[in-house]
Amino acid sequence: MTRSRLLLTPEDRDAAERVGRLRRLGLGERPEPEFDAFADRLAALAAVPYAMVNFIDAHRQFFAGLHQSDSRPLTASAGPDGAPVRHLGREYGFCPHVVVRRKALVLEDVRDYPRFAGNAVVDERGVRSYLGAPLVDRTGIALGTVCALDVEPRPWGRAGLETIKALAAELVARIEQREDGGIRGEGDRGA
Repeated sequence: MTRSRLLLTPEDRDAAERVGRLRRLGLGERPEPEFDAFADRLAALAAVPYAMVNFIDAHRQFFAGLHQSDSRPLTASAGPDGAPVRHLGREYGFCPHVVVRRKALVLEDVRDYPRFAGNAVVDERGVRSYLGAPLVDRTGIALGTVCALDVEPRPWGRAGLETIKALAAELVARIEQREDGGIRGEGDRGA
């Protein structure tokens, strides 16, 4: 469908710096129970079927934290263990735009925005609304996003925007605490 070609992933001039920072932090390569729990909490707060903690590198998005509806998974299962696929190309979804813009994004009905209506997650996955905020750390780098998605249009309103921004700030503080304490990746499972 030609509509899916309307969306242009924005130029990401910070990609190389972000990739280096993510590597130093040990983020964006594997799922983390702490981030899954965070995504579960976000999904419950927003009453949505999908929520993510998403780190973005030069070529893909990686869902280090993922909550998805069992009845309608956003990502496919892979491998014999049935674990969900936790990455998508940068051309999918809205998070790459949030990272490049470094601002929260509220799309009550993505079909109302020509720039976003043609995105593959709209046609292929049935996503109709999006609420996301960047994870900007102390170095000023937008590492990724926290986001909530629904299959129905949602009037997120000011309250939704303030909530997602507060949750992003909370998660950035946790990431920075991990860094300050020398805790990285899998070593943080007991926290």
